[in-house]
Amino acid sequence: MRCSLRVWVLLGSLALLFLTSLFFSLSLRGGAGLPYLDPPSWEESRRVKLVPSYTGSHRIAPPGGTQPKTCACPRCVGDPGVSEWFDENYDPDISPVWTRDNIQLPSDVYYWWVMLQPQFKPHSIQQVLSRLFQVIPGHSPYGAWDPGRCQRCAVVGNSGNLRGAGYGRLIDSHHFIMRINLAPTVGYEDDAGSRTTHHFMYPESAKNLATNVSFVLVPFKTLDLLWITSALSTGQIRFTYAPVKQFLRVDKDKVQIYNPAFFKYIHDRWTQHHGRYPSTGMLVLFFALHVCDEVNVFGFGADSRGNWHHYWEQNRYSGEFRKTGVHDADFEAQIIDSLAKAGKITVFPGK
Repeated sequence: MRCSLRVWVLLGSLALLFLTSLFFSLSLRGGAGLPYLDPPSWEESRRVKLVPSYTGSHRIAPPGGTQPKTCACPRCVGDPGVSEWFDENYDPDISPVWTRDNIQLPSDVYYWWVMLQPQFKPHSIQQVLSRLFQVIPGHSPYGAWDPGRCQRCAVVGNSGNLRGAGYGRLIDSHHFIMRINLAPTVGYEDDAGSRTTHHFMYPESAKNLATNVSFVLVPFKTLDLLWITSALSTGQIRFTYAPVKQFLRVDKDKVQIYNPAFFKYIHDRWTQHHGRYPSTGMLVLFFALHVCDEVNVFGFGADSRGNWHHYWEQNRYSGEFRKTGVHDADFEAQIIDSLAKAGKITVFPGK
């Protein structure tokens, strides 16, 4: 009985000693809680990191401090501290172009990308890219932020709201003019402009381009990379899931490949997994947000009557871009609206 009593006294003394030292430690720290005991918030726990970590100099300015402007435009995409939402999601250090320097994809990016359009025949992605980079330069032509530069870019969508808008001369005044898929200009110069510096296409929508235009391939599968290599050299590939051009007449030195890691970065951070993957319009818009100082947007969204169609189509009720299992037009429209309110883009309304 005495032994049991002594054990209980000893245990009580040890517990008292532990509690005393704990409260003493907390008092020295000013009553701070134990961070390793705090449960993570719902917002933090649901945001799984799916893109590689990049270290860069783009940071929010400290309270009361100022940061130098990143460009010479009145409003610069790269300026931090303007929108907390934008700064939390924007990664200035991830390249939108797939190059020799970032040829190796993180495994999570690679498996997500290859499942967009699954193929039965396996390929070594590095071998495929190595062969491709013997045909095209394989480097990014875009530099870092320059405080003395004001590079103005127009992202031109294919919406029917361009018809009658009269934006042609304004669009042509930009340094970079980015167009998507078919996007004809002949006959539509007054509304859509006549100049093009970047044309974003899939193999199935590819067309020949003038020598001063950059062909930007948006690849969904390894076969797309094999096709562009073939189309610029041997012409062996004529079919993917649809007939494709056997030979492509473009400036090889201006061919760029859209980076799947950048593709997934948009899907994870910006469209937040709404739809299977972002629309091409979203891909081009965020490409511009990472290489331009000022971004102006034309030809996005429905027309004034709510119809989705292309500006070159005579039937204004035609078109196929609505809320589907592939793209979420409503959510993407919210993103564009938020970017405009944050002062990162200017959206020019159509007709």
